[in-house]
Amino acid sequence: MKKLKRLLFEVHRWVGIALAAFMLMWFFSGLMIMYAPTITQTRTQQLAHAETLAPAMSWLSLGAAWERSAEQRKALAKPKAKEAKDDDVATSIMDARLVRSADEPLWLIEDSKGQRYALSALDGLLHNTSVDQALKIAEHWHEASTGGDIVQASHLATIDKTIMLRNQDALAPFYQIGVGHDGEQLLISSRTGEVLHASTRIGRAFYWAGNWLHLFKPLEAVGLGHIRTEVQMYSGLSATLATMTGLIIGWLRWRPGFGGRATYSQGRTQPYREFWYKWHFWSGLLGGTVMLFWAFSGFLDTNPGKIFSQTNPNRQDINLYIGNGLPVAMRDWQPVLPLELAAAVDGADVVELSWKRLENQAVLLAHTRDGQRLPQAVEGANAGFDAPSLLAAVGRIAGKTAVASQVLLHDYDSYYYARPDQGLVEKPLPVLVVTLADAAGTRVYVDPQDGKLLAKVDRSARILRWAYSALHHWDFGWLKYRPLWDVWMVTWVLFGLVLSVSSGVIGWKRLKLTFAVKKTSSRKARYPNKPAIEESAG
Repeated sequence: MKKLKRLLFEVHRWVGIALAAFMLMWFFSGLMIMYAPTITQTRTQQLAHAETLAPAMSWLSLGAAWERSAEQRKALAKPKAKEAKDDDVATSIMDARLVRSADEPLWLIEDSKGQRYALSALDGLLHNTSVDQALKIAEHWHEASTGGDIVQASHLATIDKTIMLRNQDALAPFYQIGVGHDGEQLLISSRTGEVLHASTRIGRAFYWAGNWLHLFKPLEAVGLGHIRTEVQMYSGLSATLATMTGLIIGWLRWRPGFGGRATYSQGRTQPYREFWYKWHFWSGLLGGTVMLFWAFSGFLDTNPGKIFSQTNPNRQDINLYIGNGLPVAMRDWQPVLPLELAAAVDGADVVELSWKRLENQAVLLAHTRDGQRLPQAVEGANAGFDAPSLLAAVGRIAGKTAVASQVLLHDYDSYYYARPDQGLVEKPLPVLVVTLADAAGTRVYVDPQDGKLLAKVDRSARILRWAYSALHHWDFGWLKYRPLWDVWMVTWVLFGLVLSVSSGVIGWKRLKLTFAVKKTSSRKARYPNKPAIEESAG
């Protein structure tokens, strides 16, 4: 038992010394993340800054633009042909949006292979945004955000990859554009002209002090991005071990002296006399459980051993769900005159028209600047997708698995909900929830208005939701409401900061003591016959 207890102390001591700086960085950067402004542009922000569409009859239909760009798209795909085994498989249009970018009408298309294209609605040719057009887009974006403040934009750089954007490689390269007077910068895709990132100096400072540190992004900056997940995983596991052993030690050492009754030597009511040891003991004893939850959930976030499935549908699921074919109405619809469109949407400021499909059924939606989605009456198209169409699409994913239940959800639940930077545009309501009769109790969340497959949640994804998000973000029950959430999070982050700082101080003292002992031992080895008093004096 004594050996086991000794091992417990040694593991906590040395793992704690190794991780003290990391844990201080995690708590500090976590606090920065909590209050960092949103710099990756949400769909709501993109619509709010978009150009008014005002379509014309002279614009090409989606089918015409797709056909005219066939040779260009084929040439663009050739460099990837050696890597892609299914290059000869015919691609189909999965999503199409008609927008205006730098005063030019474009069809923004995503195909069944995940490739993204911008096709001119004037001549059907493949469009690449130029630097001059990016500057024009940036100036319009700034005017929309400031209510008409005209400013000169400048091209800072063209970059192929940036750690500030996740899962946007299909839209590279990016133009880095400076705009405004407070160091505001935009990242604009040269493929589609979309503004993907907008930040001020303060926003970037929060990013570098928050996400960049918290997720070990410096490893990517020095060419070690391939090991970042592993480093994060083992650091989280080590932090869990250090916190868990510390909690056990704390409860073993604590002997409560109620009413001021001394329970330790020399009349003390707590186990430690030294300042930093006392702070470390009490911050760990009171906040250690939450620290353990954070450390363990951070470890699980790396999905060790790929034991958890993801809620975001993969490319195969999306293709099966949407199905094959291109509906005639979607292919041949001709953009209408501005006055006709205005009458159809009751004068709303339309900035985008989008086609959505499920096999041979299609829906045309007008997107307004304030985020509304207004179905358009088009011959051969639907006003929305009916239940049989949605269930048939889910059935293509489920295969032979039967549907156990279906319900129209008018409010968020524990597995489909909006983050603080998301609204109804990013997380629409109502949604159709289809539960499959499989062993994992898979739930499929579908947007009935545009037919989009929103999430696929099986048992392992539900476990991860509670084991990671609930214990890391505390986004459930009453805790998700502010300012209660702020009080809860800031309180425990402060405990974590005290725990980390005291760990560093105690660890430094332990290292100095260890090296001092080694130095004395080496002196004794060199002068074995010296008297003890002389050795001490020396």
